[in-house]
Amino acid sequence: MVLGDKYRGVNSQVGEGGLYNLLRSKRMQIITLLLVLMSLLLGCMKEDAPMEEKYAHTFRLAESHPDNHPTTLADYEFARLVEEKTDGRIKIIVYNNQELGEEEEMIKQLKFGAIDFARVSSGPMAEYVPALNMIQLPYLYEDGDHMWRVLQSDLGRSFLSSVSEAGFVGLGWMDAGARSFYNDDGPIESVEDLQGMHLRVMNSHMMLDMVEALGGMATTLPYGEVYGALQTGEIDGAENNWPSYDTSSHYEVAGYFSVDEHIRVPELLLGSAKALENLSEADMAILHEAALETEAYQRELWQAEEKASQDKLVGYGVKVNVIEDRSAFREAMTPVYEKYASDYLETIKEIQEKY
Repeated sequence: MVLGDKYRGVNSQVGEGGLYNLLRSKRMQIITLLLVLMSLLLGCMKEDAPMEEKYAHTFRLAESHPDNHPTTLADYEFARLVEEKTDGRIKIIVYNNQELGEEEEMIKQLKFGAIDFARVSSGPMAEYVPALNMIQLPYLYEDGDHMWRVLQSDLGRSFLSSVSEAGFVGLGWMDAGARSFYNDDGPIESVEDLQGMHLRVMNSHMMLDMVEALGGMATTLPYGEVYGALQTGEIDGAENNWPSYDTSSHYEVAGYFSVDEHIRVPELLLGSAKALENLSEADMAILHEAALETEAYQRELWQAEEKASQDKLVGYGVKVNVIEDRSAFREAMTPVYEKYASDYLETIKEIQEKY
């Protein structure tokens, strides 16, 4: 049956144009029904408005480390605290394992508001805020407690706030431990033991200058190539913290770990000034409060991780020596301090003597 046959009887009952009018009537019924449904939907949306308000801001936090790393776990804790303290109005999603790029890329994205938060090392951040060079100078701190006394003082908070000049919001500090030398020839106990040693250091001009000042020869070999270079003798040694020495398996080809703790590079939890510019003062205060709580949480995680790695490697037979008197190492750093922190020599003296 064709459409005309189907409606012929109807058309004869409604008269000329009856089919047209009938279809028009049905179309109006459909439109009316849609309007009713839309009205109901809008009503529901109004009722749910507080829920929308509850999730007013969704932000991204970039992290280069994997899931189980202490800083990544701290990122998740920061996100949890912020959501809890804002009753869910601010939600932070953590993207770890370099999902949003390596640290240098993360910092650039953060500066221009492409991402909202990031955990980064103060090493690459010093390219944007040169004053940060001062808090990572070689042999600056006696130990980890000394560093944290500085970071949590008014002086440390002023360094955290100084990132605002470059378009960042300084929220909190994180611990990355201390870096020490390791090799496979024997313990390093004095500056003399470093003379002529070919050592791999992290990619930092200051680290290169540090090794040169100690009488060694430095290279910034890619991290993934260090194991092979140690194995073949291309380099004599390297330097890193306990967990990295462990997870990289460098202990297998460099079994002497000499604890000189030559450098502690604090890490920062940062926000993008551009991305956060519309947040209220109350919400910004909550971010700072959550970051402060996260500092203590991350530090505990790091200390536990560090001890676990050290205990494990000592059990494997790694030979550990602690350089108790580091005065000669510190004295050798005079040209490094003058090059990277000549404007802050009085502050450096304050850090070493006051805290």
